[in-house]
Amino acid sequence: MVCPLGRLTEGHRPTYNQPLRGLVQVARSRRETPTASLRHKGPEFGNDCVAYLRVERGSEPGRCYDLSRDEVTMGRHDACTIFLNEGGKVSRWHAAITRRGNRWYVKDMGSRNGTFLNDVPVGDQPQLLRHGDQLRLCDIVFSFHDGQPQVRSSQTTAAGSDTPDDQQIPPEFVMVDEGPDTATAPIISKIDVSGGSSGIWRLTVSAESRLAALIEITRNLGSSLSLDEVLPKVLDSLFKIFLQADRGFIVLQTEDGEFAAPWTKARKGSDEAIRISRTVVRRVMQSKEALLSEDAMSEWTDISQSIADLRIRSMMCAPLLNSEGNALGVIQLDTLDQRKQFRLDDLELLASVGVQAGFAIHNAQLHEQALQQKALEKDLELAREVQHSFLPKHPPSLTGYEFAAYYSPANHVGGDYYDYIGLPDGRTAILVADVVGHGVAAAMMMAKVSAEAKYCLASESHPATAMSKLNHRITMLGVDRFVTIIMIVLDHERNEATIVNAGHMAPLWRRADGTVSEPGGDLSGLPIGILEGVKFNQTTIQLKPGDLLLMYTDGVNEAMDANNQQYSIARVRDKVAQNRGNLEELRQLLTGDLQEFTGGGPQADDICFVCLHYAA
Repeated sequence: MVCPLGRLTEGHRPTYNQPLRGLVQVARSRRETPTASLRHKGPEFGNDCVAYLRVERGSEPGRCYDLSRDEVTMGRHDACTIFLNEGGKVSRWHAAITRRGNRWYVKDMGSRNGTFLNDVPVGDQPQLLRHGDQLRLCDIVFSFHDGQPQVRSSQTTAAGSDTPDDQQIPPEFVMVDEGPDTATAPIISKIDVSGGSSGIWRLTVSAESRLAALIEITRNLGSSLSLDEVLPKVLDSLFKIFLQADRGFIVLQTEDGEFAAPWTKARKGSDEAIRISRTVVRRVMQSKEALLSEDAMSEWTDISQSIADLRIRSMMCAPLLNSEGNALGVIQLDTLDQRKQFRLDDLELLASVGVQAGFAIHNAQLHEQALQQKALEKDLELAREVQHSFLPKHPPSLTGYEFAAYYSPANHVGGDYYDYIGLPDGRTAILVADVVGHGVAAAMMMAKVSAEAKYCLASESHPATAMSKLNHRITMLGVDRFVTIIMIVLDHERNEATIVNAGHMAPLWRRADGTVSEPGGDLSGLPIGILEGVKFNQTTIQLKPGDLLLMYTDGVNEAMDANNQQYSIARVRDKVAQNRGNLEELRQLLTGDLQEFTGGGPQADDICFVCLHYAA
């Protein structure tokens, strides 16, 4: 079987009736057979293979090994899938790679000298392989490829003219790490890009060349805020300016410090893998200096074996800086022909382009963030509508009783909750709850509490037992959040209200004579979701005509004024005491007084309260 990079894979062994060693010799003899060029994002060994190993250092650099089998063994034994014979250092059964679905794992098979993944020893427990990982067995270094990265690329013919889209042959890229000596590799020229008073601002290239380059690239950079549109155009322009360039790439660093799949370009005929050195990229980003090597083969031999493997003769790399001077990534060009070297004036021009491109990339990233924020706000607004749809649309219709409620989340969605739940025996449960915290996570937790509360109350007639059952089901979720709940089960036939309190503020009971008390305050249990097996207590009060009950969350009593003073439960009691049973007046009185107390500033917490009045 032939590897798309122009190598015959030894790992895919045909089932011919000839000795295994003979097959290996045939494979080795055909190793340099040219093949069709790579035409898609990843390697193509066949319909059943999406991964392979490529030799980066060893006796046969560039050789590829198919990983289409469920298990591939590596070692000096003839029965190994990948036969390796490197001076006796490799064990007979050295390492194994197994496939599980679309993932590949490597483990050591008890080898004498060990197996290393990205220079970390691999034991007998399988370790996940990721695209671009380096696998070392003694003196042999492989790179792992799974065909997953989205390589942004374009191709040109000689002299920079574009090929038709259907003839584009995107080169593969590989991120590699070099050894510790790379930090001291010799550099022929470098330019400090971080300051505006030196370096790129003293360009020595001809005015005509600089003007032509900057006009075209500036026009491209200003034409769109989409990086996938802009950066390939920048590479196109650079290839027209630097006719000696054979390959180039622009790579950006992600928020987690890794590197995203690069935008690449190569002239037709330069379809070998573009090797991207993490060491060089990080060095340029950290120093904020554009680097030039006029003869990479002779001067950068100690910085990268990969450069020698790919016959790079000259290369230059410039940082991409945003308006704050932070490095976003790099832009690099290289050539394979020693007669077509880059010079200092080329580096100065590339560094200038890097500054402009950095600004454009930063603006594009800010634009993308703004679009994402807008989409997020739209999603949150939709979530707000969904959450409001969960709340009762109408109060219960019970003879002699009136209900009123108020709900206002601090953000788009909140963790406060209230509900009226009709029970099988004709009673009505009124619940007010508060998830610790607020926002999306609290809202999702509250949706779960709402559903579970309906189930527990429908299956258990005793209120305290129903609360214990609810606590059990929420605790079993294993979520590091707790919920306070006040529940009143109203028997409107008997005018009795049974109260169960799970770590919440007790309800305020205003009697017809104007006195206010907090029934069940001394029987409060733990919030639900903290501890399994909690037993809750309940208390029952007899309602009389004119009585009023108010249930509320801590967003009411803990609201802050400009002096960081709380609204307080005492102030809530005072407003309840002033009311004579008109629930709409009480709702307006509380909300208006809260707004006046806080000075109309941003709401710090969700606010929710429910009140009922027995009018007889």
